[in-house]
Amino acid sequence: MRLRCALLDDFQGIATELADWTALADRVETVTFRTHFPDEDALVAALADIDIVVTLRERVAFPATVLSRLPRLKLLIASGMRNSVIDYTAAEHHGVTVCGTASAQTPPVELTWALLLGLARGLTTEHTALRAGGPWQSTVGADLHGRTLGLLGLGKIGSRVARVGLAFGMRVTAWSRHLTEERAREHGADLAPSMEALLADSDFVSVHLALGERTRGLLGAAELALLKPTAYLVNTSRAAIVDQDALLAAVREGRIAGAGLDVFDLEPLPADHPVRTTPRLLATPHLGYVTEANYRTYYGQAVENIRAYLDGAPVRRLP
Repeated sequence: MRLRCALLDDFQGIATELADWTALADRVETVTFRTHFPDEDALVAALADIDIVVTLRERVAFPATVLSRLPRLKLLIASGMRNSVIDYTAAEHHGVTVCGTASAQTPPVELTWALLLGLARGLTTEHTALRAGGPWQSTVGADLHGRTLGLLGLGKIGSRVARVGLAFGMRVTAWSRHLTEERAREHGADLAPSMEALLADSDFVSVHLALGERTRGLLGAAELALLKPTAYLVNTSRAAIVDQDALLAAVREGRIAGAGLDVFDLEPLPADHPVRTTPRLLATPHLGYVTEANYRTYYGQAVENIRAYLDGAPVRRLP
């Protein structure tokens, strides 16, 4: 009998098209799930007869309470080489091998700028009005040239965002706990003396920090209150870094000019979630890493991982 492999959250229905699964056809049967499971019970029920699971990034959690209820599960593959929602100790206890894939070739730099530019030039408002036969011009764009772009994090993604900001003629400042003045200068940025100073000084703030103990809830109501009423905030990093309720309140009440979000506390968003109706909020459904090149890497290496596991020599093991 062939093993059964579940491909989770294949919203676009392209997981089997972007990699050559034929190499596994005689040993593995693939099953795709195009909708997200709302809770652990639904997930466990769907995976009851599954031997291998391929999951994208950190969309689906695999805590001990799930792994203990999946006795057939043998191999769990996650995209990327870090995953904070898999209980590795429980996986080992239940005999589940966990593997990853190469990190994304295309980080969400482009999407960060898509959101920032969309906010600055009122693209959603103007596009909607134009298509609906509404008024011709109703917004006045925010200039980028000469304005200050504040980056929380200047790593692999933040440094690339900085280069684009410089190309637009922006002044770039950056802050993170261990960022040095020398490293900031390497990327054309000024080192902000503190996070609070960066928030108060910036016209646009973009979040590019890893989620951890020190960054969870880093931007709460008090920190968001430091932003100028003309400032915009963009988060394509991790939802938990920014207090979502506090941010939505700041946008609704006009205490900041707007926000761009690609990550949320709850994903997918329920139909009645306030993110869907908050004005001056430009939101995308976690598209940061959703590109053809990235998906070819993820699914192509997932196939390699499965083949290696079946041959008795697992590769790219996590953690």
